[in-house]
Amino acid sequence: MRISEVAEAISADLAALGGLGDEATAGTARRLAAAMQAPVTARLFELLGQVAAELGAALPDRRVEVRLAGGDVQFVVEASPPQPLPEEEPGGEGTGARITLRLPAQLKAKVEEASARDGLSLNAYIVRALSQQVRPAVGPRVGRRLSGYGRS
Repeated sequence: MRISEVAEAISADLAALGGLGDEATAGTARRLAAAMQAPVTARLFELLGQVAAELGAALPDRRVEVRLAGGDVQFVVEASPPQPLPEEEPGGEGTGARITLRLPAQLKAKVEEASARDGLSLNAYIVRALSQQVRPAVGPRVGRRLSGYGRS
């Protein structure tokens, strides 16, 4: 999708709305529409960045990026690099904290399937999943920061 085309369409709509008034209003609307193309483009890109961040949060095993290449906007979804498992505490097995966890049978079956699919023990899978949930977020951030690829 070309973000510049969307910004131009919004500007054209603004200029057309100005045409509903007298000539002075129409002239003001045309100048305003021309001046708004860059801010509208920036806001649209910011919105797409927020969409990517929300998609990334919904897909914890994926990284979602928005890339702008020559005016074309692309969503890129890639597998996140595997998170290292937490290191064992000194002293070997049995020195970690123990908890009793009661799971509904259906959830337990799904977790067992997922751990087998990833080639991990049930315990290692749960530890990794919990570690990913409590670590600071890495990846796209929502806000005024812009990162990505550019080409002029």
